[in-house]
Amino acid sequence: MAAIRRAIGLMSGTSMDGIDVALIETDGGIKVRRGPSDFVPYETAFRRQIEVGLEHAKSIQTKDQRPGALSAVEKELTKRHGDAVLRFLSHHKISKETVDIIGFHGQTVLHRPLNGLTVQLGDGRMLAEMTGVPVVYDMRANDMVHGGQGAPLVPAYHQALAARVPAELSKGKPVVFVNIGGISNITIISKNGDPIAFDTGPGNTLIDQWVSDKAGIAYDAGGSIASEGQVIANVVSRYLAKPFFDLKPPKSLDRNDFTLADLGDLELADGARTLVRVTADAILKANAYAPEKPSLWIICGGGRKNATIMADLAEGATNTKAKVVVAEDLGFDGDSMEAEAWAYLAVRALDGLPLTWPTTTGCDAPVSGGVLVRPT
Repeated sequence: MAAIRRAIGLMSGTSMDGIDVALIETDGGIKVRRGPSDFVPYETAFRRQIEVGLEHAKSIQTKDQRPGALSAVEKELTKRHGDAVLRFLSHHKISKETVDIIGFHGQTVLHRPLNGLTVQLGDGRMLAEMTGVPVVYDMRANDMVHGGQGAPLVPAYHQALAARVPAELSKGKPVVFVNIGGISNITIISKNGDPIAFDTGPGNTLIDQWVSDKAGIAYDAGGSIASEGQVIANVVSRYLAKPFFDLKPPKSLDRNDFTLADLGDLELADGARTLVRVTADAILKANAYAPEKPSLWIICGGGRKNATIMADLAEGATNTKAKVVVAEDLGFDGDSMEAEAWAYLAVRALDGLPLTWPTTTGCDAPVSGGVLVRPT
């Protein structure tokens, strides 16, 4: 029987808004005890540094290259993660000696799955030295060595959580976990077989970029701007006609694969409303790849706080008589779930258990991964 380990997960997603920190105790299987979680926001100036780094990252040809400002950004990013862990331990009165492992995602700055290249900034050794806790990092690379797309990795954790969904809600049919971050991704979990997972399309990134460019606002809080606009149907159609949507899963995206170019010169609210519909319709298109129509859609990530996205999802799901809920409705935490997943994956990595499957990333066979470093 696998040992129960105490793990901290760290996640900084494509929204680049900060660091999610979460603690769980798990055997890397279906035994999961969720602990406390925190969020540490990035200051605006550092977000701008990452954005500059994203431009420099476009010239990367091998995963270890750090052109331009990237080396400095990586060091600063790792320092912020280390500080976040130390504050988390202090705040929750947790001794570092009781923590077995840290799962460190880092910050994705480039993801080119067709080229077998994915780059996450983050110095695992530096983090281990700062915190005094062993670290597993670079968990996407081995999947790509084995023919996978390196994303998404959260499905392993979704599968563990799906075991907790009440039977009266699952009704024996597939359950779908939807994470709406900068990019949206889903995991389809059936009673039999490995999870099916893939990126569905834009999440919050385009909406955030739109309101930032048009109004100097970081994001559309609650979807209030979008709620005042109209859906411009021909623009939605233009987005959904992109070649990405004709690809069969597994498939994954870089945050720059979709841009605002197709919006044209729409008014602020109409642009936000139209992008919301793009996000929701792209997610619902995933129905086509489920072995049978799902009964339940569980929405996680920042996008669940956008009431306009949630309304569009709920309306679209009625076509298949499915129910749409937020993670909290089932006792989960939609903010910390990805950080929890990275803690969970670190434990699986320690035991050599699969992090990905052919049905989640397209790898040749179920494969583990990650690089383990211990403090000296």
